[in-house]
Amino acid sequence: MANDSRVILLGEDVARMGGDFGATMGLLAKFGPDRVRDTPLSEAAILGVANGAAFVGLRPIVEIMFSDFITECYDQLVNNSAKAHYMFEGKASAAIVVRTASGAGFRAAYHHSQNPEAWFQNIPGLTVVGPSTPYDAKGLLIAAIRDDNPVIFLEHKMLYGTTGEVPEESYTLPIGVAEVKRPGTDVTVVASLKQVHYALAAAEKLAAEEEISCEVIDLRTLIPFDQATVLASLKKTGRIVLVNEAPKTGSINSEISAVIMEEAFKDLKAPVERVNSLDVPVGFAPVIEDYVTPGPADIAKAVRKVIDN
Repeated sequence: MANDSRVILLGEDVARMGGDFGATMGLLAKFGPDRVRDTPLSEAAILGVANGAAFVGLRPIVEIMFSDFITECYDQLVNNSAKAHYMFEGKASAAIVVRTASGAGFRAAYHHSQNPEAWFQNIPGLTVVGPSTPYDAKGLLIAAIRDDNPVIFLEHKMLYGTTGEVPEESYTLPIGVAEVKRPGTDVTVVASLKQVHYALAAAEKLAAEEEISCEVIDLRTLIPFDQATVLASLKKTGRIVLVNEAPKTGSINSEISAVIMEEAFKDLKAPVERVNSLDVPVGFAPVIEDYVTPGPADIAKAVRKVIDN
């Protein structure tokens, strides 16, 4: 915001309160009420205002407090934000970043624990980013703000307390490029957001106790995902486990699996294994939430399965 006066921030409680998770704390005092604005409790209105602002040249960052309620602004995102560049032949576009907290583990039940990424994978024009580390979050967020088209920026609520090295200076990371977080030779494990940490934990345990070498890939951009990095790793290991916190049916994992079958079937030594939440809403009781969502033990079990095949 300091580098570009066109960048504005809109959302419920983002100004005076500093956001439900404190992510915008202090921005009102630094940039003033013309650029940092609290809004009424209406996600559709927030996106509608953001679309209009973007069409006249501003670069709005909007916060949808919990990603579950992104459905309230689905029409604005799908029928206006995503299509603007195409409708106006590039002369106008919706340079909007939608920051929103997603994922389970917060013990917040059905309406505050969902993973909405797959809801957008059939919508051309929308990009979905999901960092797993503080370093990636800063670099990808700045890249998203500078992107000329709409980016949905998922922030897993259980990662807000994660610490790590983050340079003071401005930098960007390329959208659409995954990262190999841990090199390996036996199995490729593809994950995103909180599940990256679970995949790394499972990989460490498998290496120490069973001499299984897992290569862990952090997608970082979920839509469109980095096919080149995933397929290159699969070509090396011959086995792949796809991990995503959303329910399995119609998930990001389903799309990646389909691409593998189209592009790399001959590289497979075993069937693709998908690790997802169960196809049920996330319950309120902690024991039910933990049962529904995947953890390191589920990932390790899937790795052993593709090895045994």
